[in-house]
Amino acid sequence: MLTGLMYALLAGLFGAFASSSAKLSLGATYLKELCDTAVRKWTEEGNLTPGVDSTACEWVHIPLRLVCGLLLFSSNAVMWTFFAKALRHSSSSAQATVTTTASNFISSAFLGYGIFGESHALLWWVGISLILLGLFLLHGSSLKDQQLDVKKDD
Repeated sequence: MLTGLMYALLAGLFGAFASSSAKLSLGATYLKELCDTAVRKWTEEGNLTPGVDSTACEWVHIPLRLVCGLLLFSSNAVMWTFFAKALRHSSSSAQATVTTTASNFISSAFLGYGIFGESHALLWWVGISLILLGLFLLHGSSLKDQQLDVKKDD
């Protein structure tokens, strides 16, 4: 039961990694702006020779996008592996699905804030709180059912 929960949480986390990788690989402007900012910062700190401009950023974002595309596919493969294991080790498919979804939403929120500077409205947080409440109710009821099954066997 606990292993199914851990697999579901990891599946949600890797799903969030996959979606962040997709956003990075398909949105060329973010990686290019990140490169421009890094070059400007390194030039100001004296790490680069004066006169070096950000022309490298015109082409560097292409291999970075390819790397993010590879991360997208690998994170997706790992996510599906963990989700399949969560289904196998959970007492119901609903538990694994809801836990993975909640983990994905929360991980996506933190990754979106950390990588892209996104913020969510209060209504979004209310919605995720309701999902988590439902998740706790779902896991709590399955624990009671398992305890009743053990008592019936005795």
